[in-house]
Amino acid sequence: MLRIGCHLSASKGYLHMAKEALSIGANTFQFFTRNPRGGTAKAMDEADVAAFRDFAAENGIGVILAHAPYTLNGCSAEASIREFAARTMLDDLHRMEYTPGNLYNFHPGSHVKQGVETGIELIAQMLNSILWQDMHTTVLLETMAGKGSEVGGSFEELRAIIDRVALQDKLGVCLDTCHVSDAGYDIVNDLDGVLTRFDNIVGLERIKAVHINDSKNPLGARKDRHEKIGQGTIGTEAIVRLMTHPALRDKPFYLETPNELDGYAAEIALLKEKWS
Repeated sequence: MLRIGCHLSASKGYLHMAKEALSIGANTFQFFTRNPRGGTAKAMDEADVAAFRDFAAENGIGVILAHAPYTLNGCSAEASIREFAARTMLDDLHRMEYTPGNLYNFHPGSHVKQGVETGIELIAQMLNSILWQDMHTTVLLETMAGKGSEVGGSFEELRAIIDRVALQDKLGVCLDTCHVSDAGYDIVNDLDGVLTRFDNIVGLERIKAVHINDSKNPLGARKDRHEKIGQGTIGTEAIVRLMTHPALRDKPFYLETPNELDGYAAEIALLKEKWS
């Protein structure tokens, strides 16, 4: 079964997101845990969460993906920024315990002229400080486009982070199609080669979710600008080949294209038709 959704606003709660997902043909969704620029999260509404869990079970909604604020930087050169990232993510992970068994995705961060190795070490230190043995959420490192001083623009960098984390069973990867293309991995003409490389370096079993995006930029541009499906340099057919690849077809897919709800509905309908 194709598990597909898009990014929805969490402002009206979990149950509202679930109903909104169903209304556009989705059976999962992604959401920000709080304002994407950071800040204090709203108190958990336990009644809303309970209603959501019942509704999700009744309607086949599963594997929701929470996204950390973009501004968190666990490998910043400033200790206060690193501490804020760790504190925010730990709070998010405790909040995720209200909906156990789901996913939490974050951008590894930017080393800000400290060098990739230092960035990798600091990200791993943060993860070691916030993960705990009995948690029920899998934390995902997102594949990045490699712009500026971003960490995570290569499969080797993701592997290096994972290798330094004690509770590796709590970690996975979110593969972003725009990001990997912008990072120089040719998923249009050499998808098998890219996935084989990922498997050899990180392990395909680490991929727990996929962000489905076209790209405004050519292969290797290192820019990270998402485009609507079929309107970018990746194209619909390459995206469908990725979604139907035996190594990925059972993963949950989340659209992050520049759309409103009607645009997401159209893309979900298109990808459902071509996936089948």
